[in-house]
Amino acid sequence: QVQLVESGGGLVQPGGSLRLSCAASESIFNIHLMGWYRQAPGKEREWVATSTNTGSTMYADSVKGRFTISRDNAKNTVYLQMNSLKPEDTAVYFCFARIYARDYWGQGTQVTVSS
Repeated sequence: QVQLVESGGGLVQPGGSLRLSCAASESIFNIHLMGWYRQAPGKEREWVATSTNTGSTMYADSVKGRFTISRDNAKNTVYLQMNSLKPEDTAVYFCFARIYARDYWGQGTQVTVSS
């Protein structure tokens, strides 16, 4: 089964940027759906963005225009570029991959937006 490892989280000031990476243990070329969720303290996990292997991308309204999801098939990696970060973006960010209707998850990376 595929293993997913996130990286790139950290502490950033409001208005700043971070790029999260999700490295897969196998080729992502044929993985139709990959993306990101996040979970803030005391809240349910929230969908953030999704990318398909046909080039489509989708975003939650809360991040549209600020976040960009992309894939690098040569590196088996999915990225989440986050710009204009707000304190409400603070959460643990999880990468996922959907393979044959089963979801695989990474361990998460913490993003904290604070001055």
